[in-house]
Amino acid sequence: MKKLRLGINIDHVATLRNARKREADAQPDLLRAAREAIKGGADSITFHLREDRRHIIDADLARLQHEIHASLNMEMAATEEMKQIALAAKPQAICLVPESRQEITTEGGLDAHGQDNSLKPFVQRLQAAGIQVALFINAEPRQVEAAAHIGAKAIELHTGAYAGAAGAAKTEELKRLQISAQQADALGLEVHAGHGLNYENAGPVAAIPEIVELNIGHFLVGEAVFIGFEAAVREMRRIMDQARKNAA
Repeated sequence: MKKLRLGINIDHVATLRNARKREADAQPDLLRAAREAIKGGADSITFHLREDRRHIIDADLARLQHEIHASLNMEMAATEEMKQIALAAKPQAICLVPESRQEITTEGGLDAHGQDNSLKPFVQRLQAAGIQVALFINAEPRQVEAAAHIGAKAIELHTGAYAGAAGAAKTEELKRLQISAQQADALGLEVHAGHGLNYENAGPVAAIPEIVELNIGHFLVGEAVFIGFEAAVREMRRIMDQARKNAA
């Protein structure tokens, strides 16, 4: 079974910081959060530079690049402004996500199927610069197929519907994730997953053999208030590794 990586999203450490002061070196320090996450077993650091800069700001990107010696995964909207920032910064990975000023957090996957013509040259330009591009999509066959047609190297399956479901509906959502992961793998796409995952629900997703990366943030930032960031990440690492071992 493929090794399962863990990406830790630090957006909401910035949310907490911005409640008092919107400066990159204010407290709590994003660099410290990133370092604690890596100590806890994170393989990469994920952050979403939104158009409205509601949490991560441009100066955070610069500090992370200069100070954190781990893979950086930048979530962003497919806009010209963000493309230019990405081409200048050249993080190791980018995940293209839908974005709305009205949403509290990302509410669903990108419509790769409906934006095929505009996304294809956008993705090609970023990948020509040596950046791996993933599309954040819902677990739907046509979206997986569109991601492959566009030429993205990876997809991230939106696990929000699974995380929010219960009973038979949760089982059905997990099945959708499994089928989409199998489809994507067969098409040569690297498969990631994330959104709404926590200690209770991450295991079944981690057990899907085609998935090679989980990206988790909000829950772990909240858990860190009580047990510390390194310990919160370490427990998630343990849960996903155990689920992977049990599934092997």
